[in-house]
Amino acid sequence: MFESKIVVYLGITKTNNIMKAPSTITGTSFHGQTVFTTPQKLIDLADLIGADYYQGNSGEDKTNFDFDFSTDDDIYFTVYDWKEYRVLDPHEIVEFHIGAASDLDAREALLALELILVRL
Repeated sequence: MFESKIVVYLGITKTNNIMKAPSTITGTSFHGQTVFTTPQKLIDLADLIGADYYQGNSGEDKTNFDFDFSTDDDIYFTVYDWKEYRVLDPHEIVEFHIGAASDLDAREALLALELILVRL
């Protein structure tokens, strides 16, 4: 099963079988996984798969952007900037934190994100 999933991941054209909007939302925490990307790429991904996100890009809160995603295996995770305390340019590369239920879930989420974001 693992080998066939890698083939699917390498052959994607959009987000086929890697990520989706979450069906349930649960608590997450940071487990050390981050991804460097732009807010706009995450917005585009969320719009593409119908995922919810918060966009309060004022620089006044601990986060400006907060996205709710799920892998095809129903691993729920969040992606958010952390303590930038400034307005972010939508096309600026920013370090985003990945929140998940466990370290393993966060690593799975990072893999799914990296495979998709490189194609957006």
